[in-house]
Amino acid sequence: MAFAWKAAGLTYNRYLAVAARVVRRSLKEQPRLQAERRGEMDLRFAKWENGKQGENKNLASANASAMAEGAGQSQQ
Repeated sequence: MAFAWKAAGLTYNRYLAVAARVVRRSLKEQPRLQAERRGEMDLRFAKWENGKQGENKNLASANASAMAEGAGQSQQ
């Protein structure tokens, strides 16, 4: 028997994110606000070169700028 999330074409991580969002939205006001704050993520990464760590960058903003740069190059 296949899992319902797999049959719907979701990855397990995406399924968990959707389930967590549904649970957070079903809570009363104060617990909901606390749960939403816990659900926010701030991922950072750093590029390593020659054994030295580079500048820490926010993953979301770096991804957005890379997407914009890629869109600009594809239009040329």
